[in-house]
Parts: sequence; structure tokens; C-alpha cells
Amino acid sequence: MRINRQFDQIRTTTINTNFNIHAEGCALITMGKTKVLCTASVEEKVPSFKRNTGTGWVTAEYSMLPRSTHTRGNREATRGKQGGRTLEIQRLIGRSLRACINLEELGERSIYLDCDVLQADGGTRTASINGSWVALRIAVNQLLQKGILEKDPIHTQVAAISCGIVEGQALLDLEYSEDSRAAMDANFVMTRQHDIIELQASAEDKAIPWNQILQLKELAQEGINQLLPIQKQSL
Repeated sequence: MRINRQFDQIRTTTINTNFNIHAEGCALITMGKTKVLCTASVEEKVPSFKRNTGTGWVTAEYSMLPRSTHTRGNREATRGKQGGRTLEIQRLIGRSLRACINLEELGERSIYLDCDVLQADGGTRTASINGSWVALRIAVNQLLQKGILEKDPIHTQVAAISCGIVEGQALLDLEYSEDSRAAMDANFVMTRQHDIIELQASAEDKAIPWNQILQLKELAQEGINQLLPIQKQSL
């Protein structure tokens, strides 16, 4: 059983946005013991498939530092390729952030979101999304302040949270010790209106009834409600 916080309570979460003098946007997010460094970089060019379309692009890269976990892992750059998990997570981050921005209003420019996990204790992908939205918001604010953009392309706030069934109990914002024992774990990406951008869920050893999945949805909405003001306050 969880003893350090309530079943519907997220971990202590902070977002620091004043540490990188070079990036157009940055957010160092801490959720419990998980720490992720998120930076947003603006480039006045787009990938080849977007050229001459009048629309921009938002994409993400994700990596875990060698000692972000309890044992050291090799840098993927030294292995010569990214792993399947890394590719899946960075695509998730990219999709999540593209869902909140009008690419036509962004113009033919790209915003790259780099997410580097400094310390992992569960929920690194959801923390990356939460920090990336803040970094993206700061970068777009700069473009607006400089007059590069006339209209704000960001049309909603985005946040993400994990939840799961652990020993028959639905829990919000799983840390690693809980995630590793979960009969089902799920990641919800939502707008501030609770519209779903993405839902990832899987059971471990047996099927989970719909009533428990709906319970996780309610928990996720509660978690999003706790995260949204933290993102706003960091700005």
C-alpha cells in the first residue's frame, strides 16, 4: 500500500525555467525523484516534407543519461542507434505537443524539444511531456514578443500523467516501485479540457475490467487538474 501520499495525489512536482541562457525555452521538471531537462529550440527551417507548405513543425528527442537509473546504461550514441523504447517515447512527445499547436500559424519554422532524463523513478515520458509544454510555451512567447509571430499558435494546454492498478488499488502517478508491480499501467495525455490526445495502457498478467479502466481515467483527470496550475505557475 502507498504510505507517503494519497492514492489520488501526484508526487511533489516543481518546474524551473531559469537555467539555460541559450535555448528559446527550457524547463527542468521534477516529479518525485524523476528529473527531466526539457529545452525548446527554434529553427527558421522545416524538414523537407514540410518545405513550401507554409506550415511549421514541432518534434522531440528523448534520451536517458547513463546513470539516470540504478545501474549505468550506455549512451545510445555509442551503440550507433536509438532503441525502440526511445523512439516510441520521443514520437509520443512530438505527437502530444503537435496536438496543442496550429502548425500553419507557426509558419515555416521548426521547434525541437529535447528531453534528457537526469534521474528516473517512473513516469519519465509523462514528465517529459509536462516539461516540454512549458518549454514550448516559453519559446512561442519569445516569438510573439519579438513580432516574429502575429498570432499565438498554441491553442490549448497539454499535460500527461501515469496511473495504474497495484495490488488491486488504483493509484495515480506511479513511481518505479509501484510501476514495476502494477497489474496494469497507463499513461494519459490530455488537454486542459480533459480531451484525450493519447492513451497508452496495458495489462500484465490478466485482463482488466472496464470499470477499473474508467477508474483510471477519473484518476488521470484528477492528476491533470493538479498539474495544470503547476505548469502555469512556472511561466
